[in-house]
Parts: sequence; structure tokens; C-alpha cells
Amino acid sequence: MHELSVCLSLLQQVEAIAAERHAAAVIRIELEVGPLSGVEPDLLRNAWPLAAAGTIAEPAELSINSCDLVVECSECGEQTAAKANRLLCASCGDYRTRVVSGEDLTLLRLELETTPKAAASL
Repeated sequence: MHELSVCLSLLQQVEAIAAERHAAAVIRIELEVGPLSGVEPDLLRNAWPLAAAGTIAEPAELSINSCDLVVECSECGEQTAAKANRLLCASCGDYRTRVVSGEDLTLLRLELETTPKAAASL
């Protein structure tokens, strides 16, 4: 399952940030997933508990937001929404476009629980 390896990579990032901030636990993880990211949000949700088991992020709520697929037309210069299987300009209909957003998996936000001692040292 590809999403499990994605979760393990995400977990490394989360643990590094939590350690840097002297967190006692990770409460919430917010992600943004584009339609061309190659990641299936439901499979990611199912894989997360396996990856996070026994870690500082085990109790974390995983929140996954989807983002729009946006293309920029090389003919008219407009940026418009597109569909994953139809990357045409919505303004002029041209096929010569480049993806502006919708290809990424982005860690947007972490909610951490810190101990009073760790919070005082920040």
C-alpha cells in the first residue's frame, strides 16, 4: 500500500517538528491533498493508525482537506479550475496548459501539546 509509505514519511516530519518544539503529544494533523498528488485520502486515513501506533502522534486526529486542480493556459494566460482527466483551459478551451495547483500533498498545520516546562523554555 503506497499510502502507508506516505504516512511513514509524514510521521518522520511530524516527529521532527514535535521534537523541535518539545511537544508531549501531537493532537491534530491537517493535510491538503491535490487530485493529482497520487494519494487516495481514504486509504491515507486507513493507513495512518498503523503508521502512528506507538509514537507521539498516535492520539492525533488526521484531517485531510482536498484542494482544487488549477491550470494556467499558455494561449490566453488565464488560470482556471480543471478536472484530473481533462486539463483544458475553462476560458478558451485550449489544451496547452500547465498545472498550477493540485499536484501536492501538503502538511498545513500541526496542533501540539506541550508540557508547562517545555512551553516556558520556548
